[in-house]
Amino acid sequence: MACYPFQQNGFSTSYSDSPPTHYTLKIRSFSLLTKNLEDEYESGEFEAGGYKWKLVLYPNGNKKKNVEGHISVYLEMVGAESLQNGCEVYVDFRFFLLDQNKGMFLVIQDANKKEKCFHAMMLYSGFDKLITLTSFTNPSNGYVIDDNCVIGAEVFVCKERRAGKGESISKIKDAVKCKHVWMVENFSKLGTECCKSEPFTAGERKWKIILYPKGKSLGKGTHISLYLGLDDPEKIPGSKVFAEYSLRIVDQMHARYECFKVNDCDWFSTSNPSWGWSKFISVDTLNQAGNGFLVKDACILEAEVTVHGTATAL
Repeated sequence: MACYPFQQNGFSTSYSDSPPTHYTLKIRSFSLLTKNLEDEYESGEFEAGGYKWKLVLYPNGNKKKNVEGHISVYLEMVGAESLQNGCEVYVDFRFFLLDQNKGMFLVIQDANKKEKCFHAMMLYSGFDKLITLTSFTNPSNGYVIDDNCVIGAEVFVCKERRAGKGESISKIKDAVKCKHVWMVENFSKLGTECCKSEPFTAGERKWKIILYPKGKSLGKGTHISLYLGLDDPEKIPGSKVFAEYSLRIVDQMHARYECFKVNDCDWFSTSNPSWGWSKFISVDTLNQAGNGFLVKDACILEAEVTVHGTATAL
């Protein structure tokens, strides 16, 4: 191998008489790409270091990065599913351009020979301005001869490591308030264990009203305790739901909400699947006939839920 390193545009170049180890892309009509391809050209997949990759070529420059008059070339890891959550892959890669006049390859890599980190949120890396389109197509430089050119790549995985934990938070636009009504019959016959309503849907999540008729925690024996909870929190491990909610008991005699509890917002998750009040209403107030909360030994509970956002583990 003969090497003639020099630096430009943040990368270094050298010459090699050996072809690229991992992938070679032969383009037999380069002018067709520049004339007819508005965006990028993606190569076929190839494997290196236990992962799959592809080359992404912008023959007229990457317009997404306001590049003109240059060729943009990137290495892209195929499929985020190739990586486990929180995994980082450090890669040393280089691109090859065949100089057909010299019969050698121009090798292009980062000037500092710094390893690039690929992960679920950064699946590609490369050069926005690999070479000017004028220089690349000038026959005296040998890269495009008779409209033919060869571009290649070598990819070497240097190390892998698991990154720290993280999460992605999403806001739900035009959130819709959902209401659920639950009639609890034979109230006086309920024991100390919690009772749960039928599941209902709000914000694409299943919820339930949770009632402790004899109270729980600070309200045990003196109050009823009432909560809103996720129906199956174990089905969303690592996820959280940000919801605004209210719980109420209907005054059946006067058709109004005499006992009405509102909470601004809380995060619901596997570790905190329910929120509410241990002292929602005292047992004495509940049983007082004139209040209308218990009629024919039945009470009506209502929940209103508005899901404003979610957080998902990365």
